[in-house]
Amino acid sequence: MSQNTAATRPPQPDLETITTGELIAYREAENRYRASGAARAILGEPDPEAAIKWRNVALPGRDLPVRVYRPLLTEDGEAADRTGLPLVVHVHGGGFVGTAVQCDWVNSHLATRLPAVVVSVEHRLVAPGSPLADAADDGWDVLRHVLRHAERWGVDRARTAVFGESLGALISALTAIRAREAGLRLMAQVLVNPAVDLTAAMYDYPSFAEHVDTPTLAMPQLRLLERLALPPGTDAHAFSPLYADDLGGLAPALIVVPTHDPLADHGRRYAERLRASGTLVRTDEHPGAGHAFLTLPGVEPRAEAARSEIREFLRAALTA
Repeated sequence: MSQNTAATRPPQPDLETITTGELIAYREAENRYRASGAARAILGEPDPEAAIKWRNVALPGRDLPVRVYRPLLTEDGEAADRTGLPLVVHVHGGGFVGTAVQCDWVNSHLATRLPAVVVSVEHRLVAPGSPLADAADDGWDVLRHVLRHAERWGVDRARTAVFGESLGALISALTAIRAREAGLRLMAQVLVNPAVDLTAAMYDYPSFAEHVDTPTLAMPQLRLLERLALPPGTDAHAFSPLYADDLGGLAPALIVVPTHDPLADHGRRYAERLRASGTLVRTDEHPGAGHAFLTLPGVEPRAEAARSEIREFLRAALTA
């Protein structure tokens, strides 16, 4: 996806009555805006010391774009094209709309300040015929592909973490569980404003009653996401990490919770379950911050503090 400095943001359509054609048109226009220079005032400027490029990954039955962030120089001033950097596989938020470019601010700074190679998955967005299962497979398959070809990517497969936001945090949590089941050891997982319960109970948490219909996440968005992500006949529990049979033995987790978020109690409840299962977990709450605040440093004052907390957590985990 190329940047377009002249892009303008489209008005949000009526999500209750939106057709497939309208959804695709809105998605394309909105993602053009998020990838444009015009959006930088809201989404933040990338670190100029990071090299950022798109790369295609050949996966079973499909080629998938990923956005790769790597430091131009190491902290010692050496060229960073050496091998052996830690790997962070990132999954952006959004469900029926969203792009890895919206996360340039956080991912480029992580790449330069850890330092690490950050691979952000441009996963398939949910739509009729493209359920959440596809996006979940994209996150898992990219992780496996990069680790299988670690030398080619210049990463140390023994120092790997997953990191996701919102629906991307759901995908990252599922990936962490799949990694444990496959015997693949991760060093850390970072889950920012995660959605971890897609069952009928997903709306029953107190944080929904308090903060539903906030500017960055409102009920029409959630209802549409639910319809598209879980077609009839889908077992919602299978895509709800909160209900996994066993959450023990997972990578240590940092769960970032903006308090003015309908999903705030999802993150809190998942932290409780991880802790009860013996998995190391830390929560980082940000009073007054709303959903998706980490991607909005131009308007959310808590974004900088959250990014610093994530960086230090990953630094400790990946350099241990």
